[in-house]
Amino acid sequence: MILSSISDAKRYFCVHPLLKDLFEYLQQNDLSEASAGRIEIHGEDLFINVAEPQLVKADEQKLEVHRAYLDVHIPLTGAEIIGWRHLDTIDVPSEKPFDTENDFALYDAPASAYIDVRPGEFLVVFPEDAHAPIIGEGKIKKLIAKIKL
Repeated sequence: MILSSISDAKRYFCVHPLLKDLFEYLQQNDLSEASAGRIEIHGEDLFINVAEPQLVKADEQKLEVHRAYLDVHIPLTGAEIIGWRHLDTIDVPSEKPFDTENDFALYDAPASAYIDVRPGEFLVVFPEDAHAPIIGEGKIKKLIAKIKL
């Protein structure tokens, strides 16, 4: 997991080559007024989901994991809390078998830590990072970039 300021994003381009493309796209395009939906940058290899979720209480949100993609969470209009737990420490089975087509599984297990992510920051989660996004109060606008591994 990486939590950092967007202004420091270039430090992390070595993690995955498409991180550079993502942050250059964000620098060249103001997505604050973008409608909810999908923005394709490099087809299935790099795309952004623009979301406007209602935030929920921590005990209402399940941990999710992905195998084929990195998630990059970027709140635009308000702070978001994201629960985290290392996948290896989850001692309950996933609710359903891993959904390969949609690249996710859900776990009804508590997070071991909670991270505040504010506008101007980003959080990268890897396949070992079980995470529970959209925790808090109110409604926000956020970007969830998906980067194929």
